[in-house]
Parts: sequence; C-alpha cells; structure tokens
Amino acid sequence: MTSARVLARSGGRRTRLARLSDILPPQWQRSDAFISLLLMAPAFLFIAVMLFASVSTLVLVSFRELTDPGMPVVYTLNNYLALFAPEGDIYRALLLRSLWIPLLTTVAVILVAYPFAYVLAFHVHRYKAVWLILVTIPFWISYFLRVASWKVILGENGVVNSFLAWLGVIDHPLEFLLYNRGAVIIVLTHSWLVFAILPIYVSLEKIDRSFLEAAKDLGDDAIQVFLRVTLPLSLPGVFSSAILIFVRAAGDYVTPSLFGGISGTMIGNLIVSLFTAEDNAPMAAAVSVFLMLALVIVVCAVALLYWLWKKWRASL
Repeated sequence: MTSARVLARSGGRRTRLARLSDILPPQWQRSDAFISLLLMAPAFLFIAVMLFASVSTLVLVSFRELTDPGMPVVYTLNNYLALFAPEGDIYRALLLRSLWIPLLTTVAVILVAYPFAYVLAFHVHRYKAVWLILVTIPFWISYFLRVASWKVILGENGVVNSFLAWLGVIDHPLEFLLYNRGAVIIVLTHSWLVFAILPIYVSLEKIDRSFLEAAKDLGDDAIQVFLRVTLPLSLPGVFSSAILIFVRAAGDYVTPSLFGGISGTMIGNLIVSLFTAEDNAPMAAAVSVFLMLALVIVVCAVALLYWLWKKWRASL
C-alpha cells in the first residue's frame, strides 16, 4: 500500500512538471538562445540589482548638501555646479588626467599582450595549459602586494638602479623612475596585462585556420595574412580587453597614490580623500558620478566607432 502511494505521488509530481513545461511555447523549449538566457538570468538579475542599488545610492548622495550630523537632509545641485565652476578646474584637470593615463596604459597593455597571445595561440602546441597558468600566477598574490613590489624594482636602491650602478652606467640612483606619470603607466600596465592576454588569446584561438590557408593560397604573405585576416578577426578580443583595462585603470587609486606623486595623482585619489580626510561624502559622490558619466561617454564613443568600422568592412 505504501509503495502504491509513493508511485502515485511521483506520478503526480511528473504530471505537474509536465504541465509546467507546457506553459512555455515549444519553440522556446527548443531554442538554445532561450535556454542560455534562462541559465544566465540569476547572475544577470543579481548583478543588475546590486548595480542599481549602488549607483542609485551614489547618485542620491551626490545631490545632498554637506550638513552636520543630526541636521535635516537638504538636496541641492551645488556639488555638480562646483565641478564646472571656475574654481573647480582641479576636478576637470584630474578628470582629463584620469582619462589619458588609462588610455596610454591600455595602448601599452595591448601592444605587450597581443604578441604574447599570438605566439601562445599559433606557435605553442604543447603545454598551453601550463602557459595559461603561468600567466595567471601574479594574480595568486594580492593586488596591493603586486603593486608595492614595484617599489623594490624602481626604488633608489631597487633592482634597476642597482643593476645600472653595477654596470657602471650611473653614479647616483635615477630618481625619475618613481613618483611620476610614467611610473603609474608602467605599474598599471603590469597590473592589468593578464586581462588583455586571455581575451585576445581566446579570439585568436577561435580563428578558423582554413581562412589563413586560403589567404596564403591567394598569394598573401605572412604580413598580409595578419593584417587582412588575423588582426580583423581578433579585434573583438582586443576591443573587449581594451574597454576592461581602460575602465579599471581610470578608477584605480592605489597605484597613483604609491607611484604618482604630484604629477601622477588621479581622480580616484581625490574621491578617496573627499570620502575620508575631508569627510565630504556628497562631493565625493558627485565626483564619482562625474567620472562614471565620462567613462560611459568614452566607452560608447569607442563602441560606436567599432560598430561603424565593422559596417564599413562588411560593405567592402
């Protein structure tokens, strides 16, 4: 009797599950895109909710006026007006610096990462997994320790100065290696290098080798094959890694604070100072929103140029 009840209950559950599946149209049940979207939905919803909560809170705080604790909350536009006031040129100068330093960093990272990813994709046939693991080894260490280790390399008594002194090239340590914009770009390039190597490698690995062979059969040499086939087909990886590196480098404040000095200070350092030293959360939030809007405009402009380039290339 007990087994019969168990069978009946299991049969009822199967019936309910079958009826639940009947809710979806048959074409959706057979659609790979719908199944993929369904699998991504939990993570997407979590990211969307958290992003909306954090950004909306930041925007709301940016409109508040700085008041003493216990005083009524007052909303105003003064924080944003201060960004564009004549005396607010420090904000605009730091914003421009926080855009072109990440831009140079992105270019440097792509120039270093692309050849490495190219060799790994086309010329390494054994132990590729080992090479990929070796690439990620620096990320087994905390970001702060990786950045701080560059002081040992670029410092007055660091590896570079000690090596040059041993060769007899210099008599005194080179002081310009630290506390300037060049040092910030070097350290940022090393910090975000792996974020370019892996996406570019994936794009290069996905290229159909028959395309390369066809280009060679049509008379193209190695350089022409690279410029006409390999490079255009790998641009999605280059574009995605460039956007990732640019956005992350623009918001970095650890590296500029350790290596930037006065000339290498970026807007992230100002935001941290406003939040902590000056205890001016509304103004810090306004500067943060200002930075986010600038990054969105730059990223959208680059995405538009990339889309126009793809349309132009497709029309050829």
